[in-house]
Amino acid sequence: MVEVRIRINGVDRELDIPPQVSLLDALREHLGLTGTKKGCDQGACGACTVLVDGERINSCLTLAVQYAGREITTIEGVDHPLQEAFVRNDGLQCGYCTPGQICSAVGMLAEHRAGAPSAVTEPPGAPGGELTGAEIRERMSGNICRCAAYNGIVDAIQEVAR
Repeated sequence: MVEVRIRINGVDRELDIPPQVSLLDALREHLGLTGTKKGCDQGACGACTVLVDGERINSCLTLAVQYAGREITTIEGVDHPLQEAFVRNDGLQCGYCTPGQICSAVGMLAEHRAGAPSAVTEPPGAPGGELTGAEIRERMSGNICRCAAYNGIVDAIQEVAR
């Protein structure tokens, strides 16, 4: 067992867990924060996306011990206009992917504001500017919605980005 101290949603937490426990399993099974979903458990679907020090990560691919002393934000700790925008724009259907979509979108908007370019930024490599639908789709490509609510997701993100 390993003692891990992390800050989750603004609260300092101490875990006594085996070193091989993923951050996802630590959140869900050891802390009862079940908003973060386990989809593929291989980093391909994005349902497990959380924010670490404001940056989005797939929590299923990382060990909890890697994040000792870091600030983790799960969907339970998110308070962002995107949440209402997702509802207004029909950016969800079954809702399973929504926590990961919202956490990813929060991180993506911060990346964009900081000037991080994407593969479709015009001109290539130029930061900033208005987020187009194509750019949002590219930046959010790590998050899959099996119900195909992509148009609503893009509309919600564009609404908040404006």
